[in-house]
Amino acid sequence: METYDALLASITPDTGDTRTIFDPATGTAVGEAPVHTVADLEEAIAAAAAAQPAWAALGHDARSAALLKAADAVERSAEELARLLSREQGKPLNGPNARFEVGACAAWLRAAATTPLEPEVVVDDGETYAELHYKPIGVVGAIGPWNWPMMITIWQIAPALRMGNAVVVKPSKMTPLSVLALAKVLNEELPEGLLTVVSGDREVGARLAEHPGIGKVMFTGSTAAGRSIIKSSADTIKRLTLELGGNDAGIVLPDADPKAIAEGLFWGAFINTGQTCAALKRLYVHDDIYDAVCTELTAVAGSMPMGVGLDENNVLGPLQNRAQYDIVAGLVDAARESGARILIGGNPDLDQPGHFYPATLVADIDNGNPLVAEEQFGPALPIIRYSTIDEAVAMANALDVGLGASVWSPDLAAARKVAARIEAGTVWINKHGAVDPRVPFGGAKQSGYGLEFGVEGLKAVGVPQVING
Repeated sequence: METYDALLASITPDTGDTRTIFDPATGTAVGEAPVHTVADLEEAIAAAAAAQPAWAALGHDARSAALLKAADAVERSAEELARLLSREQGKPLNGPNARFEVGACAAWLRAAATTPLEPEVVVDDGETYAELHYKPIGVVGAIGPWNWPMMITIWQIAPALRMGNAVVVKPSKMTPLSVLALAKVLNEELPEGLLTVVSGDREVGARLAEHPGIGKVMFTGSTAAGRSIIKSSADTIKRLTLELGGNDAGIVLPDADPKAIAEGLFWGAFINTGQTCAALKRLYVHDDIYDAVCTELTAVAGSMPMGVGLDENNVLGPLQNRAQYDIVAGLVDAARESGARILIGGNPDLDQPGHFYPATLVADIDNGNPLVAEEQFGPALPIIRYSTIDEAVAMANALDVGLGASVWSPDLAAARKVAARIEAGTVWINKHGAVDPRVPFGGAKQSGYGLEFGVEGLKAVGVPQVING
């Protein structure tokens, strides 16, 4: 285990171009990140290709053992990683934030290491015998986002490594230090060259997506960027896993208890200060309990402290960057001007340092309002009335994205019937965004394709091979 200063120093480059990373809560400098080039990417891919065959030859048991040791290494440096994450991304240490994210890294590493994947006998009828196996792809490219930079990187690299691949990671330019530090810790237990982080600009990401030495790209980010990756990868017929933008709907049925569900609704929407692809971003509430849900949600929102992440008291932080702050502020201002009612928030302190936007609830808003129809990706939740279940389902399904959704009711059978009608990759009951390393996760419509987590996630980073005979 290293001290925080030693960990940061270990990823600070001695030579080459660098870029200063600033704390979104205070505006102070966090550290210097390398600005890698396409030439650096080429070296990383060559090293990965050289390291991969020996790693694949170890077999599942030895690779799993190495990943379990890597999980132990993450836990040994957990507090230092969480502190760096908090300073760079902005999320507080406590609540479902920085310490939670680092803990999830260890949990997903262990899940990838211990999930069994046996050859599947698909036919055995006395005449034909056929087995389905999964072989390594080779070198996987992982392109990650700035909202959960460590956890989503682990979602990408842990199953890829378990299946015998090498990985080259391209982190967001907003949060490269967190990913560089995580990789440094993981590499204490991994062969040299197997896992490399290339912290470059857009041209590095574009080259990664088109590079003939990359057999698969895993990407989490916007739908627009996903389209570009699809086009760039086409010439080399790359395999893709894409987790793209979402605008998740939640439907509260009329028999729900507003007080009982208020905190679950709040964290479904405001986890990571709303900066989560599968967060609750538009809430549909039946007329019968609309006012009560608004009242209870407002009370919960008003009790959640927001501030600098290293303050142990805070559970909400700033927006990670000014561009995202401006998007949220613009959508809330437009909703207010359209006649929607601001229940709480919507009044940022413009004299405060950092990209802080208060937790905001917006009621009596039209379903076509941009705050509803566009993904805000921040701490502002629109609450829309409905009268019939058919109306709510139609509004929930009206958009061209479908990452997640949720239904809220004490009647599980009724909730499941509604859930089955929603066009989304995952529909949660009485919770939202609760991912589990054992349960497959992926999007519908323009929220991407491919599955992560569990057995299906392992298969997604392998090449299927049928042995027939």
